[in-house]
Amino acid sequence: MKVVVISASPRREGRTQHVMREAHERAAASAESTFINVADGSIDCYRGPGEEYGEATTRAAAAIMEADAWIIGTPIYNSFFSSALKNLFEYVDYKRTAGKAAGMAIVASSEVGFTDVQTLLTQLLSYFRVIANPKAVYVKADSVGEGGALDAETSARVAEMVDETLALAAKVR
Repeated sequence: MKVVVISASPRREGRTQHVMREAHERAAASAESTFINVADGSIDCYRGPGEEYGEATTRAAAAIMEADAWIIGTPIYNSFFSSALKNLFEYVDYKRTAGKAAGMAIVASSEVGFTDVQTLLTQLLSYFRVIANPKAVYVKADSVGEGGALDAETSARVAEMVDETLALAAKVR
């Protein structure tokens, strides 16, 4: 099984990145896993079809379309998922994504907006005909400690979401 793990925070030291690195380690333990980190700055700004894009952008889009499962992590910005995530999905062909499964981790400084962003992200996944694991992981920023370590409860919830999403992907493959 192929899995793509996406850290959709454009912040180089964002907490989302730490959550998603842990999700990637969990996924890589049982599947072929690719990590896409939009904070590395290699994803081009989408300018429309027929334009030339860099190798990293092309590789990221291909990995998303080839994966059986997606594990997506996004911060909440202005009551929405990150624009960097939306930009990344501009490169994805919805005709090549039907029947995949996706899990979500949503990171914010407070609990305001978690379910709203989960709904918006689920709508995006629906456009791509991807089955969303309904059990998203909500991560409050203060559960990511010094050096990016997750507290035990958050770590367990991330592991459970990854495992359940991979099991869901195996069923729908």
